[in-house]
Amino acid sequence: MCRTLAAFPTTCLERAKEFKTRLGIFLHKSELGSDTGSIGKFEWSSKHSKEGRNFSEDVLGWKESFDLLLSSKNGVAAFHAFLKTEFSEENLEFWLACEEFKKLRSATKLASRAHKIFEEFIRSEAPKEVNIDHETRELTRMNLQAATATCFDVAQGKTRTLMEKDSYPRFLKSPAYRDLVAQASATSASLASSSHEEPLHT
Repeated sequence: MCRTLAAFPTTCLERAKEFKTRLGIFLHKSELGSDTGSIGKFEWSSKHSKEGRNFSEDVLGWKESFDLLLSSKNGVAAFHAFLKTEFSEENLEFWLACEEFKKLRSATKLASRAHKIFEEFIRSEAPKEVNIDHETRELTRMNLQAATATCFDVAQGKTRTLMEKDSYPRFLKSPAYRDLVAQASATSASLASSSHEEPLHT
């Protein structure tokens, strides 16, 4: 155990553990499908003394911009959990699937995955059909004839815009996120106070 952690008061450590538990409850249904890899997994710093501070900063950053939320694995997991309560998680799952798709380098894998994504999210009456216009749907269908890493860019962009303008503001106003922000602020304050109160070692 590191010296910094040993110097923390017990109440501070208990608050950090409570915060972790609270987020775990918020996210316990946020597991994503295999197509999105482990993005839905909740990740913590391996350095326990920085655990509360790192995650508190992460949570507070989600309200700064939609980009910051999407760049945080914990943020994506929390947003996904929220979208599930609104029965609109397919938009985020499609966006994540596109992000993974663009990392593929094999032409064969691109073609195979492109058709799978189209069948799951784009085609009319798809199991997880996203809310895009007919013109975008047809453009994406045509792009599949010669699949490239950019064939879903238009559909992905419109889905992202929809989430940013519609779902994201509601997420920030949700009681669950506001509760997390309150806990994050309290944890940050406790950790900062504890750091200032550490005894000097000579």
